[in-house]
Amino acid sequence: MNKPIDITGITLQTERLILRPWKETDLNDFYEYAKVDGVGQMAGWVPHKNIEESKVILSHFISGKHVFALEYNGKAIGSVGVENYNEQHYPDLDYLQGREIGYVLSKDYWGQGLMPEAVKAVIKWLFETVGLDFIVIGHFDWNSQSRRVIEKCGFRYVKTVKYETRYDTVEDSMEYILYHP
Repeated sequence: MNKPIDITGITLQTERLILRPWKETDLNDFYEYAKVDGVGQMAGWVPHKNIEESKVILSHFISGKHVFALEYNGKAIGSVGVENYNEQHYPDLDYLQGREIGYVLSKDYWGQGLMPEAVKAVIKWLFETVGLDFIVIGHFDWNSQSRRVIEKCGFRYVKTVKYETRYDTVEDSMEYILYHP
């Protein structure tokens, strides 16, 4: 089952990143990467059309209290969300507590190892502090960059499911799981 998550007041630090709750002052940084073609599609959403759209989504991040901003050298460059996993896809896990991780990174920072660094920090927090039993993660079958992040973080493949994107396509999502050690 999905365990409730609240990241209020939580800050995680890695060698190069600070993971923290989003702030209204992050709006320009958020829009800067969210408007770029090719970024959102990796996670199932279309590029933001204008800063007002980013502002609405940012307010959901802030009020939802489950999406970390990735801060690099004082700038928000991406996010890691601790989302509800689809419990219907995993009925055998009903007796355990888990969540799903989703992430996105500014195209300017791809290929530098920042996302595995961020995801590993969130995994550690979710297992050691929150007390989750498992974490689910997925990527579209064509998204080899996300697959590499997932592999570097130790997840194992479970199954492929259909995923309806926010841009009205249905994609094959490769699903992986990591159990608390």
